[in-house]
Amino acid sequence: MSVPEQTGGAGRVLVVVPTYNEVASLSPLLRRVRAAVPQAHVLVVDDASPDGTGALAEAHAGTDQAVHVLHRPGKGGLGAAYVAGFGWGLARGYDVLVQMDADGSHPPEQLPRLLHALEWADVVIGSRYIPGGAVRNWPTRRLWLSRGGNIYTRMAVRLPVRDATAGYRAYRCGALEAIGYTEVESQGYCFQVDMTRRAARAGLRIVEVPITFTERQAGESKMSREIVREALWRVTVWGLKDRIAGR
Repeated sequence: MSVPEQTGGAGRVLVVVPTYNEVASLSPLLRRVRAAVPQAHVLVVDDASPDGTGALAEAHAGTDQAVHVLHRPGKGGLGAAYVAGFGWGLARGYDVLVQMDADGSHPPEQLPRLLHALEWADVVIGSRYIPGGAVRNWPTRRLWLSRGGNIYTRMAVRLPVRDATAGYRAYRCGALEAIGYTEVESQGYCFQVDMTRRAARAGLRIVEVPITFTERQAGESKMSREIVREALWRVTVWGLKDRIAGR
C-alpha cells in the first residue's frame, strides 16, 4: 500500500490510535488531529469493536487519504495494538510514530509541541507531572493512583522521567527499532513503563514536554484492576532484577 507524501520538519508522521468501542469519540478526534497537524497521517487500530468503531474509521478513510485503518480480529490489549500499529507504520516508511488515545484525553492541539521536541530527542513523552503539565476532571482516587504509580516506578526501576505511564508519545522510527518494540508484551500502563525502561536502557534521548490531560467526555474507560496488578507486579520484578544485576 502506498501513502501520500508528507512534509514537515519531523518527517513523515503517523499517529497510531488504538480503538475499542470508541464510536462516540473517534470522529471529533480525527477532525482535531487533522486540523492540528495537517501533514500527519492517522492509523486507527480497531480491535473488532462491536459498537461500529471500525466501520466509522473506514468511512473516514474513504473520504480522507490521510486516514488509514488496521483491523484486528478481537480485543487483544493496548500494548499489542500499538505493536501492530508501529509495525504497519515502519513497513510503510514513516519517520515518526505517535501514540494517542482515542478518547480525546490527549489533546491533538499539543501534538506540534511533541513533534518539535524530536529535534533534540529520540522519544518524547507528553507529561502530566512536570511543570506546565496538568490533569483535568479526574477523580481524586484516580489521580493519586497515577501519581503514586509513577513515584513507585521511578524508585523501583530508576527511570529518568516523571511520567513513565503517560500514553501520549512520539518516537523516531530508529528509537522503536532500538527498543525492540516487538518484544514488549505488557499491556496498559505497564506497556508505557516497559517502553520507557527499554528506551532508557538503550541510551536513547528521552524528553518530557508538558501536556494537559483531560478525562474522556464519552465512552467508558478501559482501566481495570488487572491492568493495575500487572503494572505493579512487572515493575516490582524489573526493579528486583536491576538490583540483582547491580544496575
